[in-house]
Amino acid sequence: MSRLSAEEVQFYQKNGYISPVNILSEKEATSFHEELQSIESKYGSDLSGLGRNNTHQVIPFIDQLVHHPKILDVVQSIIGQNILVAGTTLFIKEPEQAGFISWHQDAKYNGLKPYNWVTAWLALTEVTVENGCMYMWPGSHIDGEREHDDTYGENNLLTRGQTVTNVPEKETVAIELRPGQISLHHPWIVHGSGQNT
Repeated sequence: MSRLSAEEVQFYQKNGYISPVNILSEKEATSFHEELQSIESKYGSDLSGLGRNNTHQVIPFIDQLVHHPKILDVVQSIIGQNILVAGTTLFIKEPEQAGFISWHQDAKYNGLKPYNWVTAWLALTEVTVENGCMYMWPGSHIDGEREHDDTYGENNLLTRGQTVTNVPEKETVAIELRPGQISLHHPWIVHGSGQNT
């Protein structure tokens, strides 16, 4: 069992996220990354746009990952035993590409109610500020839904470029991860990520 400690759950409830959480060894993560690269080389353009969603339904190793016992254990720490994998999304940021993810809340658009669920992000490679890690606005989940503007920004990796404005960026926290680590976040936390420079 790899459940979160009481202190980690308390941190999550207060701040709206917990990170990093160790799941896979770096060797395991590298093996999965190599498998993903192999699929990319065969079906590259199919993994962009809408094709990057729900890949666990068509790529066996991603299905294996989303049902990984260690991930399910940490998710159970937050939401309990009744777990449904509602979706997967690949965010592949190649070097020096302009793609970014604007400030947003997951709960605003996915239609899952009540809001007693969690998003888990697994890193297959090193995730740093320089290559476009996520940023969280701690505690922003407490106020619930916020207004979003649909910008349809050219390099925004979100479908409509949906954006929360007036985010105090100095208060946000960079979520850097080693291969095999995950971060977990609340459906209402405001978060986004930069470009891979």
